Amino acid sequence: MSKRVLVVEDNELNLKLFCDLLRAHGHETAAVRDGRDAFGRANEFLPDLIITDIQLPHVTGLDLIASFRADPVLATVPIMAVTAYAGLGDEERIRAAGASAYVSKPISVLRFMDVVNGLISQPA
Repeated sequence: MSKRVLVVEDNELNLKLFCDLLRAHGHETAAVRDGRDAFGRANEFLPDLIITDIQLPHVTGLDLIASFRADPVLATVPIMAVTAYAGLGDEERIRAAGASAYVSKPISVLRFMDVVNGLISQPA
């Protein structure tokens, strides 16, 4: 079943990879390169899943996750955090901010899609 996935990623290659993978699996995607545009785009697009990089210019992925969780419309949408900076305590911090799942870069295509499929198959 096709789902709507918002992808927030400032790296052009990662953004293309994530969107191409999702579309290859039949999902509709909306790409956001600037975290400052993510909240507005999410409210227009009404995604079934949000994938966000944690290291973004202008606004952190953690701040974005917190704003999604505080919004009545987006609060229950699963959020997958993706980051290259997987240090000790990062996963706990990211999950504490409200992320439903966490994947470190460089991503494994299989792991990426396993996590996506797990999140979008959960009942709201």
